[in-house]
Amino acid sequence: MINRKATAIWKGTGKEGSGTISTQSTVLENTQYSFNTRFAEGKGTNPEELIAAAHAGCFAMKLSFELNAAGFTADELNATATVSLDPNKGQVTKSAIDLKATIPGISEGQFKEIAEKAKKECPISQLLNAELSLTTELIA
Repeated sequence: MINRKATAIWKGTGKEGSGTISTQSTVLENTQYSFNTRFAEGKGTNPEELIAAAHAGCFAMKLSFELNAAGFTADELNATATVSLDPNKGQVTKSAIDLKATIPGISEGQFKEIAEKAKKECPISQLLNAELSLTTELIA
């Protein structure tokens, strides 16, 4: 079992308050977040942005493993995840991954099949109770 930790500290009300997020690795250390960084445009992060980063990173790494198992090595995998929060429902409803990849020797069909498998099997995809989508572009 591998355990990773992050700590959130919040002070004040939901709208006027603010908080910090720190990770075990210290990559994030007292990183600010607030109502504005979540629902408007403010300086700092927010939970949905962090989930998007986790989903993009997890997917790219899982895809790399799946490609290797199929005999391919990517020159580059560029995965961008967009996480959608419906403020009316108070729920994350979707994570959409946009993938651009340069993979020598792979066919379009093999690429799409392996990418779909990685989307389904990446641990963060399995964690999310939301619609998952994937668009792909194989760059020659």
